[in-house]
Amino acid sequence: MRILVIEDERELLSAIARALREEGYAVDESLDGEDGLFKATSWEYDAIVLDLMLPQRDGWNLLASLRQQKKTPVLILTARDSVDDRIRGLDAGADDYLVKPFALTELLARLRALIRRANGQADPIIQIGDVAIDTRARTVTRRGTAIFLTAREYALVELLALHRGRLVTKTQIYDHLFDENDDTLSNLVEVHVMHIRKKLGRDFITTRRGQGYLVDA
Repeated sequence: MRILVIEDERELLSAIARALREEGYAVDESLDGEDGLFKATSWEYDAIVLDLMLPQRDGWNLLASLRQQKKTPVLILTARDSVDDRIRGLDAGADDYLVKPFALTELLARLRALIRRANGQADPIIQIGDVAIDTRARTVTRRGTAIFLTAREYALVELLALHRGRLVTKTQIYDHLFDENDDTLSNLVEVHVMHIRKKLGRDFITTRRGQGYLVDA
């Protein structure tokens, strides 16, 4: 899953991005509102973490402009802690609001919930045949046995599981699994799919040649 973090405090931005990458997310970073809006509208993100007090374009303005174009889940992360600010943020189109200082564990939990809800998945456990994907613990089991997946393999399994029954194109996979700094190889998705099939069974992922991949509902 791919997250955009828009935050003008460099140390905080780096800390959040590092924590997200350690959890297996692809992360893009932005230090100001203009660049943040450009990235938010140019690429497909699974969620956006948005500070309000930004240079060049503040978070309120960025959110209003974004909502004219996209429905990407947005979590406002700010020191503005008044009830009026919370109400304004949520009414402006934010999906969640977290006040600084905050615990990284709570931020991660809120992002997981946002991504699940955006994909119509309320339960953190996604069951597909004899495979269970725990989006909270970011683990996969098959017939009750834990299956080791690399971070990128898990991300692909989660993406396909959240879109189960629907075709996911290779372009969508690259958009959601790799950040702006990744220098990816053209056959990398096929390699990951091959490894996942070895671990979860050949029938877990269906290939639609020239179109993409899907897992059954």
